[in-house]
Amino acid sequence: MQDGSLIPRFGRARRDPTLAVLEGFHPLKHALRFGAELQLVVCRDPAELARLAEQLAPDLLGRMQELARPVSEELFAQLAPLPPNTGVIAIASRPPLDPLAVLQAPRRAPLVLLEDPRDLGNIGACVRVAAAADAAAVLSTGSHDPWHPDALRGGAGLHFALPVARLAELTALAQREGPLLALDPEGEPLDPAALDPRSLLAFGTERHGLSDQLLANADARISIPMRAGVSSLNLATSVAAVLFAWRLSAGNAPPPP
Repeated sequence: MQDGSLIPRFGRARRDPTLAVLEGFHPLKHALRFGAELQLVVCRDPAELARLAEQLAPDLLGRMQELARPVSEELFAQLAPLPPNTGVIAIASRPPLDPLAVLQAPRRAPLVLLEDPRDLGNIGACVRVAAAADAAAVLSTGSHDPWHPDALRGGAGLHFALPVARLAELTALAQREGPLLALDPEGEPLDPAALDPRSLLAFGTERHGLSDQLLANADARISIPMRAGVSSLNLATSVAAVLFAWRLSAGNAPPPP
C-alpha cells in the first residue's frame, strides 16, 4: 500500500458501518485486549509507541510492535480531523451484532439503553462506564452512530468489551428480556439491592429526559437520590451512579482481584 492511499482509506473507514476507527493508544489497547480484528495500525513513531506500551500495556507491547506501520508526522496529521497526541491510529472490524438478539438474550447484569443521546463523547463515556461495571450491553437510539470515532475515543475502545449497537425503533423493546426501568426524576428512589439484574435501564438526555413513548412502556420509573436544588446529572454520570450502585450492593460486588 502506498502512503498516499492511507488518507482516503481512513476517510472511507470513518463512513463504513462495518469498521471502527481507533484514534489513540487507549482505544487500540482495549480493542486488542478484547479481541478486535485489526485491519491496519499506523503510528507516528515506533519508539514512542513502544514507550507507551511498556508503561501502560506491557502485555501488548509485542503485538503493537508487530502490527504498527510507521508513517511520517505530516501524513499522520492528515489521517484524522483531530490527530491523537499518542501518535497511533487504527482501523478494526466491528463485531457483527443483532440488537434484537441483545434485547432478548438472557442476562445476569443490567443492559443500558440511551435514548437519543446528543453528544458522541458522552456516548463513549457511557460505554466506558458500562464496560467497567460489567453491564450486559449498551444500546442507543437516535441518529448518532455509537461506533463513531468520537464515541470510540470517549469510550477508550471499550466498545469491544461488550455489545454496543444502535436500536432502530423503540417498538423493538416489546421483545425485551427483563423489566424496562426508566430513569426519571419523578420516579421512586433507586434501591440497588432490589434492582432486577435482568433490567433494561433507560436513560434520556440531560435537557429532554426520556420520551413519552418510552415512559409509557416502562415497567417502573426510578430516580437517583440527589441533593435538593441539583436538577440533573451528566448522562454518563447517571449511568455510572446506577450501575455501580447495583454493582456494589449486597450480592453483586465484584470478586477481589
